[in-house]
Amino acid sequence: MVLFRQRLGDVLRGRRAELGLTLREVSGVARVSLGYISEIERGQKEASSELLSSLCEALDMPLSDVLRDVADAVALDEAALAAEISSIPARPLAGEVVASAA
Repeated sequence: MVLFRQRLGDVLRGRRAELGLTLREVSGVARVSLGYISEIERGQKEASSELLSSLCEALDMPLSDVLRDVADAVALDEAALAAEISSIPARPLAGEVVASAA
């Protein structure tokens, strides 16, 4: 199962690392607790739209870019999951007769 909050955390953490910022620095600018930002980055907490807006401002990244990056990551996850599922051989349903080549 693909979780939006996990990919959101990946995108936010990646941007913070790209800027060379610490959690403490982002926390101070966004006025969000360091622990809460950490939980969001690890995909353990959902970010409200207000909190996400504050984080985007602190990371100097438009919300639309964050959402686009998250959507792209989710699409890749979905494609990988679909490929994995399609590679699993179908099993006959209970009571279904399977023809043999014998």
